[in-house]
Amino acid sequence: MSKDIAEIIDGWEYDPGRVSARWIKGTDGGTKIQLRLDLGLFQMEPEGRPDGTRPRGYPSLLDYYLTLERTSSGMAFPRLNEEACAELQQEAVQYYYRYLSLYALRHYEGVIRDTRHNMMIVELVERHAQDDDIAWEFLQFYPYMRMMNARATADQFVADGRDEYEMAILAIEQGLADIRAFWKKHDDADYDGELSTDEEDVLNELIEELKERKPKSQSERLQEDLQRAIAVENYEKAANLRDALRRMDKKGGKSKQPDVS
Repeated sequence: MSKDIAEIIDGWEYDPGRVSARWIKGTDGGTKIQLRLDLGLFQMEPEGRPDGTRPRGYPSLLDYYLTLERTSSGMAFPRLNEEACAELQQEAVQYYYRYLSLYALRHYEGVIRDTRHNMMIVELVERHAQDDDIAWEFLQFYPYMRMMNARATADQFVADGRDEYEMAILAIEQGLADIRAFWKKHDDADYDGELSTDEEDVLNELIEELKERKPKSQSERLQEDLQRAIAVENYEKAANLRDALRRMDKKGGKSKQPDVS
């Protein structure tokens, strides 16, 4: 059997402008994820550690350290030195490549799971790193992880016809709040939120996109018709629309009506 991967990637060209991933069936009969790279590909397990290993007998290094943390019985948890953090960083990189692939494949639940895993690694290192410089090697990536987590959560709310736009927008707003809180805590300069980061820009744009895509309620459509009627000074139509909105209010709706007098 040839070990040349050229046949495997034949017809699957690398595109530097996008993440290109696919599902495949492995020789063991299980499903695998492949990510196309410039020099070949990565192949990952869809669950557990992407490389399929069980470090120290646990599903992941994060699981190992969290278990150790829980069972320390009041004893001092060992500080995470450069070697320990290098191992955790290698694991985080594996999960990073997998959640990028899963996002491209629209497997949002997997993206949420894997970004949460990496954010928990960041929190672990922040608690126990040997020094602040080592901790920052992980902390600096938190805004990106949180942004991807919020995007996947929002996309999950509007995928497959769910159309839960309010929940999607709320998920993005929570992600923005967490990123701003992070920079306020860790930025050397006084963070006032006036200058947005790349991650904030992505989430703000997504909020606007969701608002545009969100189906309008009957009340919102009447409000728009009312505004147009006022703009062209069709006051008779505006009055009728205002009456319709008032009737909706009496039935329990809430509409702020422009003055047409």
